[in-house]
Amino acid sequence: MAQSTQQTDADGSGLDRSKSMTREWIAGATFSLPYILIAGTFLFGPLVLALYMSLHDWNALAPAQSQFIGFENYQILLSDPDFWNALWNTFYFVFLTVPPIIIGSLLLALGVNRDVKGKWLLRTIFFSPYVLTVAVVGLLWTELFNASGLIPYHLGGGNWLTSPELAMPGIAVATIWWQLAFNFIILLAARQNVPDRLYEAAKLDGASTGQMMRHITIPQMRNPLVFVVIVTFVNSFQVFGQPFIMTDGGPTFSTTTIVLYLYETAFTGREFGYAAAVGYVLFMILIAISATNYYFLAGDDQ
Repeated sequence: MAQSTQQTDADGSGLDRSKSMTREWIAGATFSLPYILIAGTFLFGPLVLALYMSLHDWNALAPAQSQFIGFENYQILLSDPDFWNALWNTFYFVFLTVPPIIIGSLLLALGVNRDVKGKWLLRTIFFSPYVLTVAVVGLLWTELFNASGLIPYHLGGGNWLTSPELAMPGIAVATIWWQLAFNFIILLAARQNVPDRLYEAAKLDGASTGQMMRHITIPQMRNPLVFVVIVTFVNSFQVFGQPFIMTDGGPTFSTTTIVLYLYETAFTGREFGYAAAVGYVLFMILIAISATNYYFLAGDDQ
């Protein structure tokens, strides 16, 4: 009799647990549904459509008349010198911008976090460029780089944006000034979340500033740093507005990045299928670089 009662209680408990899990699953699915719909509409849908377009000689005016050509767009792309030039320019831009943005924002965050006078003003000054639009940033720095502008006046070189050697560094300088603020805020918030007791304990043990940086600050800020590194790489690879406004890809295509080349191929050359193939190559590059960064930087959290 007792055994039968225990069996009934066990069955009832299992049934209640099953109902609870079902309710949790329904609640989770309900809350996730808006994101799934938005991501499916604006992310996964265009992703699939772009892949479909890249396999066709796409007719934008009459999509139903588009001709399936398989991987021909990708074969053309491999032998297209303009594509390789744009890809090289993009990697050059990434090289010029990513290290200064990450290291500079980290140093600013650590400096402003210290007990210095007027740090609220410093935070405002450092973050203020980020509220500007890319059009304002582009026009502002175009004036600064003009032959009669402030930068050539002090550093020489004439109009930087008409020089094949100086145009891309000029765009990189404008981007660093603009993008530094976003990473600065993320890393400042991460630094402020590191408990002070860790530093106090380290000081009691005689740790130097460098040792506290290596063994406390960087490990405690690892996840935000991984986020900042990945986002900075993605943003730099997708640069478009700055070269479009400041140089329009010139002079002599020295600032034509991969996204700018994609745009011109699609909306000037009307080769939408080929542009979709360029976009997919960029997408695969971003996936590979993001995965590599995550693998090497995430450590035990991956």
